[in-house]
Parts: sequence; C-alpha cells; structure tokens
Amino acid sequence: MIFLAIGSNLHSSFGDRFKNISLALNYLKNEKVEIVKKSSFYETFSYPDPKKPKFINIVISVKSKLTPKKLMSVLTSIEEKLERKRNKKNEPRTCDIDIIDYMGKIVNFEHDKFKLNIPHKNMTERNFVLYPLKEISPSWIHPISKKNIDVLIKNLKSSNNEITKLSENDINSYVK
Repeated sequence: MIFLAIGSNLHSSFGDRFKNISLALNYLKNEKVEIVKKSSFYETFSYPDPKKPKFINIVISVKSKLTPKKLMSVLTSIEEKLERKRNKKNEPRTCDIDIIDYMGKIVNFEHDKFKLNIPHKNMTERNFVLYPLKEISPSWIHPISKKNIDVLIKNLKSSNNEITKLSENDINSYVK
C-alpha cells in the first residue's frame, strides 16, 4: 500500500483548508490514483512556529501504478494547482502532500532540487502523520526501523502530542 499525508494551513482562492484537501483528493482521482482509505481530519499547531495558522491533516492509503518519482511529480503538480508557494521551509501553505510509505520500500531520489526519502524521513516525529496513519493502518510497521505504529506514537515527544481529531460537528463549525 502507498500512504500519503495531506495538509493545509492556508486558504486558497478555491476555499478553506478543508476545501484544499478535498480538491487534492479529487485531483488524485483524476490522475488515476485510487484512494483506498482516508483518515479523519486532524488539527495541529503549525511547526516549528505554533503562532502560525493551524494545520488540517489527513493520511490516505492509495493504489497506483505510478513509480515513486512519477507519483511525486503528480503530487507537486497538485500542490501547484492549489497555489502552493515554496519560498521558505516550514512556511504556511495551501497544500502539502508527502509520500509517507511506498509499499514498504526504501527509496531515495531527487525531485525539483529536493532530496526525497521514502519512508518520509521525519514522519516518526510528526503526530499529524502518525495518528491518522494509525487510524487507517493500525498494524503498520516502519520499513526501516521495523517499529510498529504504536511504538512510534509512544516515542513522540510529549510536546508533539497536541493533536485534535475533528468530529463532523467540529468540521461544520469551521466550514462556513
């Protein structure tokens, strides 16, 4: 299975953070990426500056015949369609899509001057990846460390556990 993390902490001209994620999912489907499972929406503080707008995040499992490099090209294209700007690292963004795991393979490559690692090299430090990933794949095991998702969550820094799983009522109160 392939796992992707999708996040947004800025509105785009298309709408709010939820709309950006919804559009990203639709664009994936248009690119013949089959969405198998989708986590709930989770809200987290922006990293590394919690004063910046909060993120909405999900993790999805997908099926695709695209290679990791071609999939990354599709993801970058979707981010650009959703008005993502890449000026500074960790700045607020309308859409961020990362490949978290590609069928348990260990893959490293360059894409648009960026070095990419699969599994995502920082995923074990990110609550906004681990919690939604556990929701849709509770027995997932990290391809390199061989640690299961429960161990990875337990090893998160306590300051990194501030995450809110949003209910339909929460989402409805945000979306106007």
